[in-house]
This record gives sequence, C-alpha cells and structure tokens, in this order.
Amino acid sequence: MSSNFPLPTIFLLLFFIPLCRSQSRGTFIDCGSTVDTLVDGRLWEADTHYISAGTPQTLSTPVTSPILSTLRTFPLQNYLNRKFCYVFSVYRTGRYLLRTTYYYGGGTDIVPPVFDQVVDGTIWGLVNTTDDYASGNASYYEGVFEATGNTMSLCVAPNALTDSDPFISALEFVMLDWSVYNTTNFQTNGLRLVARHNFGYTTSITRFPDDPFDRFWEPFTAGNLTATSTTNVSTSGFWNLPPPKIFETSIAQSQPIPLDFQWPSVSLPNSTYYIALYFADDRDVLSSSTGSRMFSVKINGVMYYESLNLSPDGSAVFSTRWPLFGFTKISLTPTADSDLGPLINGGEVFEVFPLGRKTHTRDVIALENIKSTLLGYPLDWNGDPCMPRQYAWTGITCSEGTRIRVISLNLTSVGVSGSLSPNIANLTALTDLWLGDNNLTGPIPDISSLKRLQKLHLENNQFSGEIPQSLVGMTTLTEL
Repeated sequence: MSSNFPLPTIFLLLFFIPLCRSQSRGTFIDCGSTVDTLVDGRLWEADTHYISAGTPQTLSTPVTSPILSTLRTFPLQNYLNRKFCYVFSVYRTGRYLLRTTYYYGGGTDIVPPVFDQVVDGTIWGLVNTTDDYASGNASYYEGVFEATGNTMSLCVAPNALTDSDPFISALEFVMLDWSVYNTTNFQTNGLRLVARHNFGYTTSITRFPDDPFDRFWEPFTAGNLTATSTTNVSTSGFWNLPPPKIFETSIAQSQPIPLDFQWPSVSLPNSTYYIALYFADDRDVLSSSTGSRMFSVKINGVMYYESLNLSPDGSAVFSTRWPLFGFTKISLTPTADSDLGPLINGGEVFEVFPLGRKTHTRDVIALENIKSTLLGYPLDWNGDPCMPRQYAWTGITCSEGTRIRVISLNLTSVGVSGSLSPNIANLTALTDLWLGDNNLTGPIPDISSLKRLQKLHLENNQFSGEIPQSLVGMTTLTEL
C-alpha cells in the first residue's frame, strides 16, 4: 500500500454502544415560521427564538413538507460581506450534525442567489440551489462539527456571486453519540457530507425515526448488479451507528466474482475524505451453506482493506483521511477461497476540511455583554465577531496572527442607544474606540485597563456624570 494512503480501520463489531434516542439531542428550526410545528413526531421551532435579522416569507407554491413552506431572507443591499447568524446553546466538546435546507420554490423564471454558509469562524461551503430549484427540489447541506464553547453559530453570508437576498428554509442541530465519526480530529477539522447511501434500496430516503440522528441515507442502485434483501442481521454494535434499516438491502454478486461500481456518482475535487463502508452478512444465507464470504476492498485500484471475512456481526471499514480526485470506483474482489459473492449495504463519504480560527474568547464574551446594553446595534452582530475575516461584524477590526483580538470598535453615527457596558474595559487589545454621534446614555465606564488605546471618540452622546479621572492618566491616547 502506498504511504500516501492511510491505513483504514476495521471494527468487527461484537460490542454494544448505548444510544439515547430522545429528541432532546436535536434542535430543529423552521426558518421564517412564526409558530412552532409538530412534524413526524418532532417539534420544529419558529426561528424568531434564534434570530432577529431578516424577513420571514411564505411560499405560494405547493410543498412536500410543511417545513418548506416558509423561509427567511436577509438583505443584500448595504450588507455585502456581512453574515447573518443563528446562535444555539450547545454542550462544550459535543459533536453535532448540522443540516441546512434551502427551498426557493420551483421553476425556471428566476435564478436563486448563490452565497456562503458559515459555522462559527469557518466558511463551511457555497450554497448553490440553482439546479435543484429548476427541478422543483429542495437542497440540503450537512456537516459534522465539535462545539468548542457553549454556543455554536450557523450563518448565511452574501459574497461576490450573490445577486439577490440570501435565504434559508430549515436548520437542524443534532448531537451525535460519542462513537460517531470519533476517529476524526474535530479540534482542527470539520466533515462536509458528499454522499450517504443505502445500497440496494430503491424507494425513499431512510432517515428519522429509522436513524435516530436523522441522517439522510439516499437510495442507491448500481446498474444491473443484484439487489438483495437480508434479514436477521445483528447491527447494535456498529461503529458510527448506521440504522438497522440499511442492512435490509444490499448490492451483491450472486457468484464469487468481482463487484465493481462507481460511487459517489459525482466527480470529487482533489481533497482528503473520510470514507466509511458498511457490510453485514445474512444469517439465513449462511445457515444454508457452509461457504464463506471473503473479499478485498479497493478504491480506485488501491487496496483499502484486504481479505474481509464477512459475518452476520458485520463490519464497518473506514479511513479518516483518504485522498480522492475525480470519479471514484469501488471494487469488491472475492478471495480465491471465497464461496459466496461480495456484497455491500451502505456507505458514507465526507470531505475533511480545516477549521478556521476564532475570535479570542475574552473578546467574544466582552462584546456579547456590550451588545446586551445597546439598542440598535448592527444586524450582523451575531456569530464570531472577527472570523471569517471578510465577514467580521460591522464596525469591528481585528488583529492578524494566530490569536485573534478586537483592535478597533467603530460605531460612529450608526444610531445606537442604551448604555456603554463596563465590559468595554475587557477589550484589552483595543487601539481605537469610536462611539461618537449616537444616543448613548449613563456614565462613561472606567477604561483604564485599555493600555493600548490610542484614539477615543465619545462626543455627541447623552452620557451623564463626570468624565472618569482615569482617562487623564492614559498616556497612550493621541485623540480624545
């Protein structure tokens, strides 16, 4: 095996991994809705609990799910390179599946906007629903991320390609079990879903309640390869916890000859991927034959796993970092002593991508506290204040380097009112503070801790009380 291809890991799954199936693991948001809705046994919340920016809209076209009947749009005019964020409470170090759904109606009369979606300080990817819109279908995007704090944010953000208001229809945050995708280094990487399929299945998407995490397992057939139905497969201990339903079907060769097929069906960009393949034999087949089912797995001709001896207990074969480019060929080749043909039940492919940096926690907390005492602050003041850099909050300038600090806060003439929180003193990297020509009231807080502050503008507000004596001793000030 080439040294460029990391050795995949196989689990012959003879253990039980406990799983909580409560909806409390997830938060489900019906974007643009003003009321909570119960759909298929799950509560979808109105998004007004999570965001104030944007405009709720109701579609006039028929929809396949009530969740698709509403959406929230966000203003493009004057907000290019600004992000609009939903913020959720999460468990620190919890692993979360995020799915965004976009439905713009259907037809060919208009072209939906193209824009970015952002998780915390990282651009997750580009949202382009044009092809699905023309077919009358919704588009969904799914990723897996680990929470580094007590909140996570999902944002939509117009970019240079955006020519009309960006939007979102639905949003899901689902906490995964500790064993799911746990060989990934989520401190530095996220997972972007490329494909997840239920092999041999031909009808609808397999999802909740069959999959307690509501992962979408799309049906997949491969040309004239045999699709078989299996029964009595034990899957309770599978790593990544695929739903038992995907083991009810498979694609297989009826004889011990190679099984080759292209999967995923799309050409992939040159990148690194997490690949997981799921196999389980049928007890009924084995009971009628003493033969073995043993085969090797290759991806694009490179050995992925050699001499897999399949049993009813099943196997999950996966690699956390496997390079792919273009179209991908999966080959299952029987060994010389195998009596039965190869089969496969399901598979997942994620692109592994690096996470961006985040604003220093101290500055984030300070800004959230400052925001809590202000009225009329900019619409984009949610999510990470500094990152991604092209989507920093209005009025915020941040430092370069590995430690991201807020170095300038400029809200001159934006019309904010309320009081200036004492937490302004916790933005200790500030060099410039411009708050002039607003309607701020109350006392001016002590900011003597801002040892780097050079420019301070508080004029034309409604502050009360005396000017703090500490300002006199701030020798770094050049403008006051």
